Amino acid sequence: MTQPPLSRQIQRLEATIGVQLFARSNRRVELTDAGEAFLAEARRLIAVADGAPEIARTVAAGSSGVLRLGITASSSFVLLGAVINRLEEVLPDVSVDLREMVTRDQLAALAKGEIDLALARPPVDPAVYSSKLLVREGLVVAVPAQHPLARRNRPLTVDDLANEDLIMHDPVNARYFYDIVVRMLPVSRWKYTHTVSQILSLVGLVAAGRGIAIVPESASMLGFSQVSFKPILTHDPYPVELHAIWRRDEHRALIHRALAALEASSLFPE
Repeated sequence: MTQPPLSRQIQRLEATIGVQLFARSNRRVELTDAGEAFLAEARRLIAVADGAPEIARTVAAGSSGVLRLGITASSSFVLLGAVINRLEEVLPDVSVDLREMVTRDQLAALAKGEIDLALARPPVDPAVYSSKLLVREGLVVAVPAQHPLARRNRPLTVDDLANEDLIMHDPVNARYFYDIVVRMLPVSRWKYTHTVSQILSLVGLVAAGRGIAIVPESASMLGFSQVSFKPILTHDPYPVELHAIWRRDEHRALIHRALAALEASSLFPE
């Protein structure tokens, strides 16, 4: 481009943005402070534009992006760290955005497209969701460390618990665990002292001497020194399940690459 057209282009640009970009004299032309700032920003935008096609390709291939992962509070006791570590290992350019919520809310968020993958409790509607088992575990009885039951050197039975005060799972907000405990044990005959929705709250109340609680085995990882966790005999030794759940119509490469990474690491049991 020759000098006159270039000068006219610069003048039009300065008129459009309303600032002087060049300081002109008979001997030299140099950028003003505003011009220096404009040049730096222009170069940044050109670099972003140049990189945009590659970013689009990696996102389409599932190699980068953001994975919005729904989790239950209790999933962090047993498996969450292993899941995140595996995803980071296989998909290092993918950011994992954790969303903590109960299973009911996770399924609603999946349906609305607000999360991409859920670590949640079954069952799910197979017409809407796909799922794979991640882990199964048993139930234990959380008892105060000084309680006579804490000194038993055998698994507890229903008869051992018959006269104990029970801290129970909320039948609405902790429906999954409520249903398991009711199915496994005759708790309707026992006295409830409290009803709460979070495993951490149950164990905290046990530590305070408010009663005993039936919790998943992984709750023993919470590290309450005032609580002893005792195995209990049930007709199903591993009734508690945690699943990976996603939309059945999910087509994005990132989600399927994340699932493949978890499956290849044996996080999905056979």
